[in-house]
Amino acid sequence: MVDLKVIEEKPISMVELKNKIALIKKRDQELNFRSNKVQEYLNAFVTLTEKEANELKKKMEELNISRLKDRHIVKVLDIMPEDLDGLKALFAGENITIKQEDLTRILEVIRQK
Repeated sequence: MVDLKVIEEKPISMVELKNKIALIKKRDQELNFRSNKVQEYLNAFVTLTEKEANELKKKMEELNISRLKDRHIVKVLDIMPEDLDGLKALFAGENITIKQEDLTRILEVIRQK
């Protein structure tokens, strides 16, 4: 069996995944069954453009919330919660506590979209 080694682990948003699948489809002319299903899902649920997603991600990083990591930002971008309860639900399963004022600042960035 091949011994695989993970070199880098980096979370990507659904917008980035949608673009990567489009590149693969362009390269290979055709996607396999699973890739087609993923593409259908992404077409149905991804509302942001890559430019919008990058701007929002940059603005969230500029908030300098110490405990907010890249994977959290990607999760927020994928879901785009509309209220504090939705945002809190995203972090419910995480071992992270974010102040109420920081949550409000995150929502303000999302609403600027």
